[in-house]
Amino acid sequence: MHQKAYKLYDLDADNVLFSRDVQFYEHVFPFANSSSTPSHIPLPLVPLHSDTNPSLTADIEPSMHQSLSSSTPTSPEPKTYSEAVEHQEWRDAMKAEIGALEHNNTWQITPLPAGKRPIGCKWVFKTKLRADGSVERYKARLVAKGFTQIEGLDYTDSFSPVAKTVTVRLFFAFAAAQGWPLQQMDVNNAFLHGHLDEDLYMTPPEGYSVAPGMVCKLQRSLYGLKQASRQWNVELTVKLKEFGFLQSAHDHCLFTKRTAAGLMALMVYVDDILVTGPCLEDIDTVKDYLHNLFTIKDMGDARYFLGLEIARSSTGIYVAQTKYVLDIVSDAGLSRAKSASTPLPLGLKLTADCGALLVNPDSYRRSLVNILIDLVMSIGKAALHIVRYLKGSPTLGLFFPSNSNFELTAYCDADWASCPDSRRSLTGFCIFIGGALVSWKTKKQSTVSRSTAEAEYRSMAATVCELRWISYVLSDFGISVPLPIRLFCDNQAALHIMANPVFHERTKHIEIDCHVVRNAYKEDFIAPSHVRSSLQLADLFTKILPLKSFADLVSKLGLFSMAPTPTCGGAVEIGDADDAAAGIYGSRLGGSYIYRQMVVALVVKLMGEGQLVTCWSSIKYTCRGRIHQWSLRHQSKL
Repeated sequence: MHQKAYKLYDLDADNVLFSRDVQFYEHVFPFANSSSTPSHIPLPLVPLHSDTNPSLTADIEPSMHQSLSSSTPTSPEPKTYSEAVEHQEWRDAMKAEIGALEHNNTWQITPLPAGKRPIGCKWVFKTKLRADGSVERYKARLVAKGFTQIEGLDYTDSFSPVAKTVTVRLFFAFAAAQGWPLQQMDVNNAFLHGHLDEDLYMTPPEGYSVAPGMVCKLQRSLYGLKQASRQWNVELTVKLKEFGFLQSAHDHCLFTKRTAAGLMALMVYVDDILVTGPCLEDIDTVKDYLHNLFTIKDMGDARYFLGLEIARSSTGIYVAQTKYVLDIVSDAGLSRAKSASTPLPLGLKLTADCGALLVNPDSYRRSLVNILIDLVMSIGKAALHIVRYLKGSPTLGLFFPSNSNFELTAYCDADWASCPDSRRSLTGFCIFIGGALVSWKTKKQSTVSRSTAEAEYRSMAATVCELRWISYVLSDFGISVPLPIRLFCDNQAALHIMANPVFHERTKHIEIDCHVVRNAYKEDFIAPSHVRSSLQLADLFTKILPLKSFADLVSKLGLFSMAPTPTCGGAVEIGDADDAAAGIYGSRLGGSYIYRQMVVALVVKLMGEGQLVTCWSSIKYTCRGRIHQWSLRHQSKL
């Protein structure tokens, strides 16, 4: 019998009772002063899955939230040096860090000159995890207290570029379409390779013995310094150019090089590097060159980059953020909460003065965007509702098909006067390359529009500017974009403004936007067309939609869901064997067989060679306008 109440044990009466009216005293411990000696009973270690006969298990998909928790380290990360020195793994990590600093000639021990002020330093400890949540390594980082630096004296410039997220997606689309290998590298102690232009002195780190009165004169940049990232980027850029790479003028973290086999592309995000090209020997040559200069870690095929889980098959590249999403859900304490079907409830209107200010806004900021296209416009106090939506779709991701063309297609939309505080309109657009979504935006316009046509036209101008930039980046890849680019808008008045060469009183105040769009139209850069509102894909980026419309647009945007991995939480590579096994889906899908590439076999737990394992295969597809998801449970021996 199930009771919807708390079960209580009365110590005096020696009986059990049920009650709904219970108060918890979190800070009262009645047995804290017990004089009894605690006993330690050794317990045998029981494996998480003790099933010796997997064929008798029930056909129930395991919880994806248990997958990461089972592999996450139980020991907390130390906050101070005194805490870390108590554990061997952290002592080894600090020893390795000091060794790298000395090998790199990062500093020179010297007396502090008169009139000079040394900056401090501290140890920062981090457990680096793999995509499946298991421990990759324990990292100890010596960080300078850069917040004590004085601008103009200790540093001048501090800006350092990183690859734009759109460029990252274009990189995936390019590698997938060409069918080229996608390799990843990680530079060890990247910031230590930058050369300093200023004289900086630092107090010795804890655990590092020097004579009294001596300090470290920095000869190389160090983590925490204001100029550290900039100096590293300058050093890497110089070395890549010396090797024959050309730096893109449109994204300074994109480099290309012509070889005998064809074009090779390289992208940098701080110390993470992606490289692709038609010849593996050329890629290995680049790796050897960089390794001799900086000491890199060869990660092989890209599987986890900037929090993106990457799965590769002969049919394309799938990218998701399952671990990142589950971390958000766990941090919000909603692992057992009921999931939501849409990012926000229909009809919700948020204003600047609704609700109280957040005590800790960090959790809200962490819930915001990156690859989560379908919730870009979800803001404000509805953050927890967004997290509940994430809980229901943690494996939703993008797919970049192979053998795809490089034709650009764009949709733009606007929600007129949607902001109840300022009455500014909302711009939304999405851009596809060969059917793969690569760019999207939801942004409140900078000025108030006096009509729907104005708002739509400003959205169209923003889309044209983004298309221009994407075409420039693709030209760096050696790709000539087919022109004109199809641009779909659901507002006839905005299309008439574009086609009319005469400025009227109602349009002269948006003259600049008119010139941007009209020039693109006259140059045959774009071919604007009207689209019905029901087929406007950018509608998802401007307003809250009902469930049916929302689900339909999510499918049309090309978002797919991979089946969850029960114990590792990450995606596995889609091999040819998986593609062949997926043929059973062909007869079921009929005309929708094109989505067969999303079939992925995921292993529940690797029990060892020759052991029987349980796998799940899942596919999400569209048939007759409806979204379907079908899973198959099967078993095989490793």
